[in-house]
This record gives sequence, C-alpha cells and structure tokens, in this order.
Amino acid sequence: MPTYSFRDNITNNEFNDFMSMSQLDTYLKENPHIEQTITVAPALCDPTRLGLRKPDSGFRDILKKIKREANRGIKRSTINTW
Repeated sequence: MPTYSFRDNITNNEFNDFMSMSQLDTYLKENPHIEQTITVAPALCDPTRLGLRKPDSGFRDILKKIKREANRGIKRSTINTW
C-alpha cells in the first residue's frame, strides 16, 4: 500500500497517509476539503548509470586502460570512457 500526500484546504495543513487505492477514492469523496498533492518521487537508480552524471576521473582512467588493452585484439573495444 502506498503513502499519499494531502493538503487540507481549510487549514493549509499538509500531511501523509498510508492507504490502499480504493481507500483513497473513498477518503477523498468523504472529505471534499482535502486534496491530494503530488510529491517528488525518490530516486530509483544511480544517476551515473542513467547517464546523468559522469564517473569520477579515477574510474575513467581505469576504463581507458582496459580499453587500450582490449584494442590489441582483432575487434575494436566499445568501452565508453566518457
């Protein structure tokens, strides 16, 4: 069951509540002065793996060394060194 964020339009009080989706529908119908608010979702993945941030220079140096060693064969290496 998810946690929902709400705001009371009368008091401007914001609060969270833990309930099922069916309970949410009933709760909002019974309390018209309360509205559901949207909050920022937590990060579910590493920003480096998503390509939003580059790895640090030490790790990039290791990738470059691996790529140099891998390029000695027949096929060219496809390792991304940023």
